[in-house]
Amino acid sequence: MKRKTRHQLKEDKFQKTITNVVEFSKEHTKEISIAAMGVAVLVVAYAIFLLINAQQIKKQNQVLDRIFTLSSEIREDPAKLAELEKLAGMGKFSRLGYLELAKYWFEKEDFVKSIPYLDEIFKGKKDLVFYQAKDLLGQIYIRQKKYDDAIALYGELEEKNPEEYILDAVLFHKAQAHEKKGETDEALALYKRLQEEFSQTYYGYDASAKVLNLEGKK
Repeated sequence: MKRKTRHQLKEDKFQKTITNVVEFSKEHTKEISIAAMGVAVLVVAYAIFLLINAQQIKKQNQVLDRIFTLSSEIREDPAKLAELEKLAGMGKFSRLGYLELAKYWFEKEDFVKSIPYLDEIFKGKKDLVFYQAKDLLGQIYIRQKKYDDAIALYGELEEKNPEEYILDAVLFHKAQAHEKKGETDEALALYKRLQEEFSQTYYGYDASAKVLNLEGKK
């Protein structure tokens, strides 16, 4: 009997809940409709956002792919420089266009044309492209025999030691600037540091050869 009574009470409670929900829905039909429309609008807006974002990513990837293609072709066909200049910009990947243009003119030793592209990169965020541009500027200083400027630039990078860039490249080029300037002891100290701390890297290997060469001249 008690079990039947408990079951009946549960049924009455459930029916009462349903009744309350129905009555609430009738009393607030307008508000519920507005809320439902609001949710629908948000869902549609989010779907549009995802679609636009996917299209933007696809477009950025296409730009990146074309920049890489052009960077390998402009050495054989300089006429394609114009297309690379059009792609270069301050977008997520298009900044690489400036870097490739700067590298091209660096290889031609036309630093007057190279530096403005680097300046454009420096206006953006401090990422891998930014520090690659800084390194390239330091190498330009070395080619221009502005050794103090190069040493100062690499010294600043060494102090910051950004996660986005490799320290062994910075130390090696700084050592080169000292070596070119005739500061053999300073260069040797850096080459030896590279030899000890970065023995398994490309620059560490080259530093070992530099140490042998410079010590052999003493």
